[in-house]
Amino acid sequence: MGIGLSFDSACAIDLAVKGTSKTVLEAVRTSINPKVIECPNPAAGNSKITAVARDGIAVNVRARVTVRTNLDSFIGGATEDTVIARVGEGIVTSVGSAETYKHVLENPDSISKLVLSKGVDSSTAFEILSIDIADVDVADNVGARLQTEQAEADKQVAQAKAEMRRAAAVALEQEMSARTQEMQAKVVEAESTVPQAIADAFRSGNLGVMEYMKYKNVMADTDMRSSIADTGEEENS
Repeated sequence: MGIGLSFDSACAIDLAVKGTSKTVLEAVRTSINPKVIECPNPAAGNSKITAVARDGIAVNVRARVTVRTNLDSFIGGATEDTVIARVGEGIVTSVGSAETYKHVLENPDSISKLVLSKGVDSSTAFEILSIDIADVDVADNVGARLQTEQAEADKQVAQAKAEMRRAAAVALEQEMSARTQEMQAKVVEAESTVPQAIADAFRSGNLGVMEYMKYKNVMADTDMRSSIADTGEEENS
């Protein structure tokens, strides 16, 4: 075929492809007839590369990379997977530097130019001849989705704070109720000492029968007025 490939170089290439699906013949053949590899590799389970433009909208990209085997750097050079990975990284960088997703859709060749300018085929077993953007479309509005997720998170935080305030209010109400009951208990305790005080006053002569009857009349009058007041409130209700 007129290829300047020495026996030693052929043996070295044979050792380089040993244990892989590649052969010396294939390496030599693709040094003359370029081959096209898909980026990303469909065999890896990915059909497109997803990258996010600066406006927060994600773009799906699929590229076809035309490569030719570089026999001079084939020995010890990186494999096709490395080339695909580097091209993929270049695509993500290119899309990520675009102001809007529209620029990517309208100028897909700008991706190829940027990736090629980075020399992604250096130190590999291949020379990249061209990168063609086979497909590009809108994937997801990441910015809007993130804003929605942030709004939902903020709402949950607000709800949690509101619940904390409600729990604090309930606790304060219960504390005030307990204090009220405590004070009522003290009043009942104080009132319970009145009969004992009256009995002591009788025994000591400080309280006569007439004073005691006046006390009873005052208590009866107070009870009657309270009863009338309670009845009026119930009628108004």
